[in-house]
Amino acid sequence: MKKLVYVIVIVLGGIVLNAAEEPKVQDMLVEELIIQDFTEISTSDLPQAVIDALSTDFPSATLNKAYVNGEGQYKLEIAKEDGSTAELYADAEGNWLEM
Repeated sequence: MKKLVYVIVIVLGGIVLNAAEEPKVQDMLVEELIIQDFTEISTSDLPQAVIDALSTDFPSATLNKAYVNGEGQYKLEIAKEDGSTAELYADAEGNWLEM
């Protein structure tokens, strides 16, 4: 009888451990590392397509800083007309990216 109780406890414990949801902290850390893999560049080093997209879609914004990563994606820090700041992400062709 003792063996049966032990087997039931072990089986139920295994079920509970397998049913537990894995924490998603690791996913958030990986995404944060990818986003932070940018190095600062001069705003004059931006491709013309990115500059054109910025002036077309955000005509009243002021470009403060520019960054690039190893995949040729650009991070732009802008100041809006109302004084707030924003970060925009674009590829080398001037297409806006969701990050």
